[in-house]
Amino acid sequence: MISIQGLHKKFGKNEVLKGVDLEITSQGILAVLGPNGSGKTTLIKSILGMVIPDKGDIRVGGSQVRKNWKYRDDIDYLPQIANFPANLKVKELVSMIKDLRGKRVDESQLIETFGLEEFLSKKLSTLSGGTKQKVNLVLTLMFDSPIIILDEPTTGLDPVALIRLKDIIQKEREKGKIILITSHIMSFVEEMADGIIFLLEGKIYFEGDIESLKAQTQESNFERAIANLLTEKNAENTKI
Repeated sequence: MISIQGLHKKFGKNEVLKGVDLEITSQGILAVLGPNGSGKTTLIKSILGMVIPDKGDIRVGGSQVRKNWKYRDDIDYLPQIANFPANLKVKELVSMIKDLRGKRVDESQLIETFGLEEFLSKKLSTLSGGTKQKVNLVLTLMFDSPIIILDEPTTGLDPVALIRLKDIIQKEREKGKIILITSHIMSFVEEMADGIIFLLEGKIYFEGDIESLKAQTQESNFERAIANLLTEKNAENTKI
Protein backbone atom coordinates (compact mmCIF):
# COMPACT_ATOMS: atom_id res chain seq x y z
CA MET A 1 0.00 0.00 0.00
CA ILE A 2 1.16 3.55 -0.77
CA SER A 3 -0.44 6.44 1.13
CA ILE A 4 0.25 10.08 0.25
CA GLN A 5 -1.30 12.97 2.17
CA GLY A 6 -0.96 16.70 1.56
CA LEU A 7 2.22 16.50 -0.51
CA HIS A 8 3.81 19.84 -1.38
CA LYS A 9 7.09 20.52 -3.14
CA LYS A 10 8.73 23.69 -4.44
CA PHE A 11 11.90 24.11 -6.45
CA GLY A 12 12.77 27.74 -5.90
CA LYS A 13 9.61 29.69 -6.72
CA ASN A 14 8.19 26.86 -8.82
CA GLU A 15 5.53 24.96 -6.86
CA VAL A 16 5.58 21.52 -8.48
CA LEU A 17 3.25 19.60 -6.13
CA LYS A 18 0.32 21.39 -4.51
CA GLY A 19 -1.24 19.21 -1.85
CA VAL A 20 -1.39 15.80 -3.55
CA ASP A 21 -3.51 13.16 -1.77
CA LEU A 22 -3.36 9.60 -3.08
CA GLU A 23 -4.21 6.20 -1.62
CA ILE A 24 -3.00 3.15 -3.57
CA THR A 25 -4.52 0.27 -1.63
CA SER A 26 -5.42 -2.15 -4.40
CA GLN A 27 -2.97 -4.24 -6.37
CA GLY A 28 -2.76 -3.71 -10.11
CA ILE A 29 -1.41 -1.30 -12.70
CA LEU A 30 -1.83 2.43 -12.09
CA ALA A 31 -0.76 4.86 -14.82
CA VAL A 32 0.50 8.27 -13.67
CA LEU A 33 -0.21 10.66 -16.52
CA GLY A 34 0.06 14.36 -17.22
CA PRO A 35 1.82 16.86 -19.49
CA ASN A 36 5.46 17.83 -19.01
CA GLY A 37 5.86 19.84 -15.82
CA SER A 38 2.73 18.45 -14.19
CA GLY A 39 4.64 16.89 -11.28
CA LYS A 40 4.78 13.20 -12.32
CA THR A 41 8.51 12.75 -11.86
CA THR A 42 8.56 14.72 -8.60
CA LEU A 43 5.74 12.57 -7.23
CA ILE A 44 7.53 9.34 -8.15
CA LYS A 45 10.88 10.54 -6.79
CA SER A 46 9.15 11.59 -3.57
CA ILE A 47 7.81 8.06 -3.16
CA LEU A 48 11.32 6.74 -3.75
CA GLY A 49 12.90 9.15 -1.26
CA MET A 50 14.91 10.83 -4.02
CA VAL A 51 13.05 14.13 -3.47
CA ILE A 52 12.26 15.43 0.03
CA PRO A 53 8.79 17.09 0.11
CA ASP A 54 8.33 20.46 1.81
CA LYS A 55 5.13 19.27 3.46
CA GLY A 56 3.08 16.11 3.56
CA ASP A 57 3.30 12.48 4.55
CA ILE A 58 4.23 9.41 2.49
CA ARG A 59 3.84 5.87 3.77
CA VAL A 60 4.79 2.69 1.95
CA GLY A 61 3.50 -0.53 3.46
CA GLY A 62 2.47 1.44 6.54
CA SER A 63 5.96 2.84 7.15
CA GLN A 64 6.85 6.52 6.84
CA VAL A 65 9.47 7.06 4.15
CA ARG A 66 11.11 10.07 5.81
CA LYS A 67 14.43 9.12 7.43
CA ASN A 68 13.78 5.49 6.53
CA TRP A 69 15.53 3.66 3.72
CA LYS A 70 14.56 0.05 4.38
CA TYR A 71 11.17 0.38 2.63
CA ARG A 72 13.02 0.79 -0.68
CA ASP A 73 13.89 -2.91 -0.59
CA ASP A 74 10.23 -3.48 -1.51
CA ILE A 75 10.40 -1.29 -4.63
CA ASP A 76 11.85 -1.98 -8.08
CA TYR A 77 12.39 1.24 -10.05
CA LEU A 78 13.00 1.78 -13.75
CA PRO A 79 14.31 5.33 -14.37
CA GLN A 80 13.36 7.02 -17.62
CA ILE A 81 17.02 7.64 -18.44
CA ALA A 82 19.62 5.21 -17.12
CA ASN A 83 23.18 6.56 -17.01
CA PHE A 84 25.25 3.40 -17.04
CA PRO A 85 29.05 3.38 -16.47
CA ALA A 86 30.35 3.30 -20.05
CA ASN A 87 33.34 1.05 -19.41
CA LEU A 88 31.42 -1.73 -17.67
CA LYS A 89 30.28 -4.83 -19.51
CA VAL A 90 26.61 -5.77 -19.25
CA LYS A 91 27.32 -8.82 -17.08
CA GLU A 92 29.51 -6.70 -14.79
CA LEU A 93 26.73 -4.15 -14.34
CA VAL A 94 24.18 -6.87 -13.54
CA SER A 95 26.55 -8.37 -10.97
CA MET A 96 27.24 -4.96 -9.43
CA ILE A 97 23.53 -4.13 -9.02
CA LYS A 98 22.90 -7.52 -7.41
CA ASP A 99 25.74 -6.88 -4.97
CA LEU A 100 24.47 -3.37 -4.17
CA ARG A 101 21.00 -4.65 -3.36
CA GLY A 102 22.37 -7.64 -1.49
CA LYS A 103 19.97 -10.10 -3.07
CA ARG A 104 20.65 -13.42 -4.74
CA VAL A 105 18.47 -13.61 -7.84
CA ASP A 106 18.51 -15.45 -11.15
CA GLU A 107 18.24 -13.02 -14.04
CA SER A 108 18.81 -15.62 -16.76
CA GLN A 109 15.14 -15.83 -17.79
CA LEU A 110 14.91 -12.07 -18.27
CA ILE A 111 18.21 -12.05 -20.19
CA GLU A 112 16.77 -14.69 -22.52
CA THR A 113 13.38 -12.97 -22.82
CA PHE A 114 14.97 -9.75 -24.05
CA GLY A 115 17.59 -11.51 -26.20
CA LEU A 116 20.58 -10.10 -24.36
CA GLU A 117 22.80 -13.21 -24.29
CA GLU A 118 25.07 -11.96 -27.08
CA PHE A 119 25.52 -8.58 -25.36
CA LEU A 120 26.60 -9.78 -21.90
CA SER A 121 30.32 -9.37 -22.63
CA LYS A 122 29.95 -6.06 -24.48
CA LYS A 123 30.64 -2.68 -22.91
CA LEU A 124 27.63 -0.51 -22.23
CA SER A 125 29.10 2.31 -24.31
CA THR A 126 28.75 0.18 -27.45
CA LEU A 127 25.04 -0.60 -27.02
CA SER A 128 22.16 1.01 -28.88
CA GLY A 129 19.49 2.93 -26.98
CA GLY A 130 17.00 0.09 -27.33
CA THR A 131 19.46 -2.50 -26.03
CA LYS A 132 20.33 -0.27 -23.06
CA GLN A 133 16.61 -0.07 -22.27
CA LYS A 134 16.41 -3.87 -22.25
CA VAL A 135 19.34 -3.98 -19.83
CA ASN A 136 17.56 -1.34 -17.76
CA LEU A 137 14.45 -3.54 -17.62
CA VAL A 138 16.45 -6.60 -16.54
CA LEU A 139 18.09 -4.62 -13.73
CA THR A 140 14.65 -3.47 -12.57
CA LEU A 141 12.59 -6.64 -12.85
CA MET A 142 15.02 -9.29 -11.64
CA PHE A 143 14.40 -8.65 -7.92
CA ASP A 144 10.69 -9.61 -7.71
CA SER A 145 9.69 -6.85 -5.27
CA PRO A 146 6.03 -6.18 -4.34
CA ILE A 147 6.04 -2.64 -5.79
CA ILE A 148 7.29 -1.79 -9.29
CA ILE A 149 7.67 1.76 -10.64
CA LEU A 150 8.31 2.04 -14.38
CA ASP A 151 9.07 5.50 -15.81
CA GLU A 152 8.51 5.42 -19.59
CA PRO A 153 9.32 1.68 -19.89
CA THR A 154 8.60 1.41 -23.64
CA THR A 155 11.27 3.92 -24.72
CA GLY A 156 13.40 2.54 -27.57
CA LEU A 157 11.89 -0.95 -27.55
CA ASP A 158 11.32 -2.85 -30.79
CA PRO A 159 7.89 -4.49 -31.34
CA VAL A 160 9.01 -7.94 -30.12
CA ALA A 161 10.56 -6.55 -26.93
CA LEU A 162 7.45 -4.44 -26.32
CA ILE A 163 5.18 -7.48 -26.52
CA ARG A 164 7.44 -9.37 -24.12
CA LEU A 165 7.46 -6.42 -21.71
CA LYS A 166 3.66 -6.33 -21.73
CA ASP A 167 3.56 -10.06 -20.96
CA ILE A 168 5.97 -9.60 -18.06
CA ILE A 169 3.99 -6.69 -16.60
CA GLN A 170 0.77 -8.70 -16.78
CA LYS A 171 2.43 -11.65 -15.01
CA GLU A 172 3.73 -9.32 -12.30
CA ARG A 173 0.22 -7.93 -11.90
CA GLU A 174 -1.14 -11.46 -11.50
CA LYS A 175 1.27 -11.96 -8.60
CA GLY A 176 -0.63 -9.24 -6.73
CA LYS A 177 1.90 -6.43 -7.09
CA ILE A 178 1.38 -2.67 -7.16
CA ILE A 179 2.74 -1.37 -10.46
CA LEU A 180 3.05 2.35 -11.25
CA ILE A 181 3.70 3.34 -14.85
CA THR A 182 4.32 6.66 -16.55
CA SER A 183 4.04 6.79 -20.33
CA HIS A 184 3.31 9.19 -23.17
CA ILE A 185 2.07 6.25 -25.28
CA MET A 186 -1.67 6.27 -24.69
CA SER A 187 -2.30 3.00 -26.55
CA PHE A 188 0.10 1.28 -24.11
CA VAL A 189 -1.65 2.85 -21.12
CA GLU A 190 -5.10 1.93 -22.41
CA GLU A 191 -4.05 -1.69 -22.92
CA MET A 192 -2.24 -2.12 -19.61
CA ALA A 193 -3.68 0.14 -16.91
CA ASP A 194 -6.34 -0.83 -14.37
CA GLY A 195 -6.61 2.82 -13.34
CA ILE A 196 -5.10 6.22 -14.00
CA ILE A 197 -4.33 9.42 -12.17
CA PHE A 198 -3.93 12.56 -14.24
CA LEU A 199 -1.76 15.34 -12.83
CA LEU A 200 -2.13 18.95 -13.88
CA GLU A 201 -0.23 21.86 -12.37
CA GLY A 202 0.82 19.81 -9.36
CA LYS A 203 -2.63 18.49 -8.47
CA ILE A 204 -4.58 15.32 -9.24
CA TYR A 205 -7.14 16.43 -11.82
CA PHE A 206 -8.64 12.98 -12.44
CA GLU A 207 -8.46 9.65 -10.62
CA GLY A 208 -10.30 6.52 -11.75
CA ASP A 209 -10.45 3.93 -14.51
CA ILE A 210 -10.35 4.62 -18.23
CA GLU A 211 -14.05 3.94 -18.80
CA SER A 212 -14.92 6.49 -16.10
CA LEU A 213 -12.69 9.05 -17.82
CA LYS A 214 -14.40 8.41 -21.15
CA ALA A 215 -17.81 8.80 -19.54
CA GLN A 216 -16.80 12.01 -17.77
CA THR A 217 -15.40 13.58 -20.93
CA GLN A 218 -18.06 12.04 -23.22
CA GLU A 219 -15.33 10.70 -25.47
CA SER A 220 -15.17 7.12 -26.75
CA ASN A 221 -11.47 7.45 -27.63
CA PHE A 222 -8.95 7.42 -24.75
CA GLU A 223 -6.48 9.86 -26.34
CA ARG A 224 -9.32 12.29 -27.05
CA ALA A 225 -10.53 11.90 -23.46
CA ILE A 226 -7.07 12.89 -22.19
CA ALA A 227 -6.99 15.84 -24.59
CA ASN A 228 -10.44 16.83 -23.32
CA LEU A 229 -9.06 17.10 -19.77
CA LEU A 230 -6.37 19.48 -20.96
CA THR A 231 -8.86 21.55 -22.95
CA GLU A 232 -11.20 21.68 -19.97
CA LYS A 233 -8.42 22.87 -17.67
CA ASN A 234 -7.28 25.53 -20.15
CA ALA A 235 -10.86 26.78 -20.34
CA GLU A 236 -11.00 27.03 -16.55
CA ASN A 237 -7.77 29.04 -16.48
CA THR A 238 -9.10 31.41 -19.14
CA LYS A 239 -12.16 32.19 -17.02
CA ILE A 240 -10.08 33.06 -13.95
